[in-house]
Amino acid sequence: GYQVSLQGNFFGRNHTYITFPEYNPRKHIKLDPPLNIQSNVTASKCQVWWSVPLYLAEMLQYELQYKEYSVPWEVALNKAAPSSLPQIEIEATELRSGIAYIARVRCKVSENEDSYHSQWSEWSQTTMFQRAGVPKLAEKIPNTRTMQFLLIPLSFGILLYLFWNCKLSQKATPALTFPHQLLSFSHSIICTMGILR
Repeated sequence: GYQVSLQGNFFGRNHTYITFPEYNPRKHIKLDPPLNIQSNVTASKCQVWWSVPLYLAEMLQYELQYKEYSVPWEVALNKAAPSSLPQIEIEATELRSGIAYIARVRCKVSENEDSYHSQWSEWSQTTMFQRAGVPKLAEKIPNTRTMQFLLIPLSFGILLYLFWNCKLSQKATPALTFPHQLLSFSHSIICTMGILR
């Protein structure tokens, strides 16, 4: 170990103060934060991973912090990595669908490590991810404007068909059949358009 002392000149006299009689640098380490944090979201989970120097990989522990993008870090959730592997999984059930999240990670020497001790590093850079939203029922049903564009050409096609059929069979049916069919069909079309609005 080392002895750490503080020397100073007070009122014209030199004084020495011993601050750490037995200072061991291995017990007072502050690591650099993890690098290259990335994320990938699937239907069941979000996986977040990062990189650290290989010679440190097996002796570190990690803490992940994540939150909705729009809220402050003070309300973020913390999650400890279950092993020394530089990755953490977040279950999809812990995330709201369609909401953007942001995450960061920090590291320190593992509590199980006897030779070295450290405090938490600073937080890493962040990564963003978002759980895919479940389509709403309204999005699955064509909107009214689409239905109108489909119904108008279809209506004219049916009218032409009725007109052509009535013209061919005019001798066999009374003269009032076609106007009666036309009025009935027009009324049903007007009612349908009114419902769609």
